[in-house]
Amino acid sequence: MEPPVLAFALWIFAFLSVPAAGYPNGKVREACSSMMPYHGHSPQPSPEHTISVNETKFRPGDHIKVSLSGPVFKGFFIQARNAENLTGAAVGSFMLAEERISQLLTCGLVKNSAVSHTSKSKKTNVEAYWVAPTDAPEHVQFLATVVEKYKIFWVKIPGPIVSQPNAPPLTTPTSITPDTLPTSQPVFRLTTSFNASSCGITKFCIRNPPKCDPGAAYCFFLSFKQNNHLVLIEMSGPSEGYIAFALSHDQWMGDDDAYLCINEDHRINIKTAYLSGRTPPVLDSENGLEDISWRVADGLLQCSFRRNLHLPAYKGRFNLDANYYIFLADGEASEGGLIHKHHRQPLITNGMYNFTDSPKDVGGSRSPILLKLHASLMFAAWMTTVSIGVIVARFFKPVWPHSLFGKEIWFQVHRMLMLTTVLLTSIAFVLPFIYRGGWSEWAGFHPYLGCTVMALAIFQPLMAGFRPPPHAPRRQVFNWVHWSTGTTARILAVVTMFLGMDLPALNLPDPWDTYTMIGFVAWHVSIDILLEIHSYCLIRKVEVIDEDRIQILQSLTSAEAEASCYLVKKSTYREILSNTVIVKCVFYLTGSYI
Repeated sequence: MEPPVLAFALWIFAFLSVPAAGYPNGKVREACSSMMPYHGHSPQPSPEHTISVNETKFRPGDHIKVSLSGPVFKGFFIQARNAENLTGAAVGSFMLAEERISQLLTCGLVKNSAVSHTSKSKKTNVEAYWVAPTDAPEHVQFLATVVEKYKIFWVKIPGPIVSQPNAPPLTTPTSITPDTLPTSQPVFRLTTSFNASSCGITKFCIRNPPKCDPGAAYCFFLSFKQNNHLVLIEMSGPSEGYIAFALSHDQWMGDDDAYLCINEDHRINIKTAYLSGRTPPVLDSENGLEDISWRVADGLLQCSFRRNLHLPAYKGRFNLDANYYIFLADGEASEGGLIHKHHRQPLITNGMYNFTDSPKDVGGSRSPILLKLHASLMFAAWMTTVSIGVIVARFFKPVWPHSLFGKEIWFQVHRMLMLTTVLLTSIAFVLPFIYRGGWSEWAGFHPYLGCTVMALAIFQPLMAGFRPPPHAPRRQVFNWVHWSTGTTARILAVVTMFLGMDLPALNLPDPWDTYTMIGFVAWHVSIDILLEIHSYCLIRKVEVIDEDRIQILQSLTSAEAEASCYLVKKSTYREILSNTVIVKCVFYLTGSYI
């Protein structure tokens, strides 16, 4: 059971359309230090845009107008830094001049210390005001990163230097050298698919389906192999967008260490991220990964890298020599490296593992057993027991009129099936709460309708316990309320099941799950219609017999009745006599002709 909007209960794969490698909304705090847009490409060498200021001298508290202009561009990022240490932290803060196209960001501990774009709309000029801090260095230089297109950008474009009065001349070179630009690990191409022959022997593996070959088009594979202080990590799966895994202290998204391999134009970008909750992941500007390799072939996305057991310098990176739940998931990625919500439930290991202890070959589940049991019990209750119980009460009263333990057989069967429905529904109702540890906020209308069905299911037998006697004046009112409540519960239960089938936690085969449910509903409706037709035919047959009886009574005389009985008595072959003759005789003998 779950509300507006999988389950999710689960890490990176629950967010909606979150950019992983591009930031059209300008939220680029991950680039505060390097000023590098992590697009998986190298910056352009020769800047085409310029930065200008309206003052060259400043005092603490002064406002200096900073302008960035040049050929059409979409994204930008402006900072002020100590001109004698351009790799240091941002200096001072900014005020906006055009709130529609620019916004303030906080880098490090300095609030509003950077300016960036708000959208990818085209621009040729932006302006902002820099506010000099009280502890400003003697010389300050403005730097800008400009993005023209996803693959075309310039990093740390040098701007003018402003100085405090009476500051000594600047002696440190201010040109941006390759040493001041962020560096990245070399990336290699894998030449062959991963091998699972060492799983459980020298490396720890997770495979879905269990024991599958990582070279197969349906196999999701993740392995860890320790070599001294380094761990080799291999990950592959059938995805055109991205695959990812995360280390977690529990089975829920939040406070997790995540690693993503994103396919962008058949080139893989490997990212690390820290998950703080059911929010977009916080990507790292530097990830501490080594020996990065990747391969895209035969519908499989594969990537591998090494990382140290301990990375204390990188916030959010877990120590690898501890116990964790491990998540493995995949999803779609669009142009520019934008990743979208996973399209199915992530695989979660059944327990916590320390993959540096002893090699194992384990699997996991994309659908928790408690939720599977919840769905099975609800299906059994509302597609089986309740439907049969309604049919028995509606159509079997004339068939099972005899008593069993003091009540008619049909009533005993009906009551047993309905109480079974309430019992199954009650057990199924509590299972999602046990699994989730409370109410879920991400499952749409399913849990709300489920609670309504549960309430109606309990109300029905309570109301039945106070039903009036068969010939009491209020019995007709009870019959209508009992029928309408039960019918409402059945309809809501079917709607609730249809909504629940699409929740990722069940991992049902779409669209066959919907077709199967439609088939069951159609079958029950067809049975009801056929039994209604059969009941109508029986009633009509009785009505025809009654009409014949009335006609006979109206036309019968004493002489005709006596003559009919004489024929019956004298006839050797009574079976050839007409029904009318026999009926007349019966009426004569019983006195009905009078």
